[in-house]
Order: sequence, then structure tokens, then C-alpha cells
Amino acid sequence: MQIMTSQLFRLHGANKHSTEVEEWFKAHPDDLGYIAWYWFDEIRAAGDDVAELLHDRCPTACVGDIALAYVNAFKSHVNVGFYMGADLPDPHQQLQGSGKRMRHVKVSPVTAGDPEALKALIKAAYQLCKQFQ
Repeated sequence: MQIMTSQLFRLHGANKHSTEVEEWFKAHPDDLGYIAWYWFDEIRAAGDDVAELLHDRCPTACVGDIALAYVNAFKSHVNVGFYMGADLPDPHQQLQGSGKRMRHVKVSPVTAGDPEALKALIKAAYQLCKQFQ
């Protein structure tokens, strides 16, 4: 499937470091907050041009103004979500969701999944965003 630039989800106001994002993590000092922080830090490290903001009350990363990924903590798991997830290669079939574009991976203290496969998804999502820069 080919993404058209008009189909990109764009967010404005992202910065290299967001105090709102940091406050979100401070408000989640439990195991799930740590898992969310770990994966958001992996997303941050995807490229020097990754910026962040709080969108829909979730830490969200962008490349320029193109939404890349987010994390969110729930009762028993963390979602690592990808705004163009439907277009990512997923050989380990970790992505969940049936929306037009977005997909997510559930991570919990009990089911960590395949960390290397999730890192590969982050890298692929970043590269996909870079195609539109």
C-alpha cells in the first residue's frame, strides 16, 4: 500500500524535549510506566530529528510534523503505537489493530514479546516517516 502525503497524520508543536512528556512519565512511576519510558526512549533514539509532545494525553514522537509513534499505559499493559503501522513490515506479527493506518504492540511485565522485533518496527516506522521529509 502506498501512502499519499495527504494521508499523513501531522502534529504541530513537537520539541526535542517536552516537559509535558516528562510530567507524564513522573505520573506513572510503576512497572508499566517504566516499560512505557523504556520504549519511548527507544523511539526517541530512532533519529536525531525525533521530537516529542503530549497528544491525546500520550507521549508521542514525531519526525518533523509527521506523527511517528506513541506509548500509553493501561491497567495491565503498555501500547507502543505506530501511526503508519498498517504499512510496516511485521514478519513476527506483533502489530495489533484493524484501523486504516494505526497499529500497536502490547507489552506487559508478563508478556514482553520480542524486544528485537519491536525495535525493528520502530526503525522501520522512522524510515517510513523520513521518506516524506
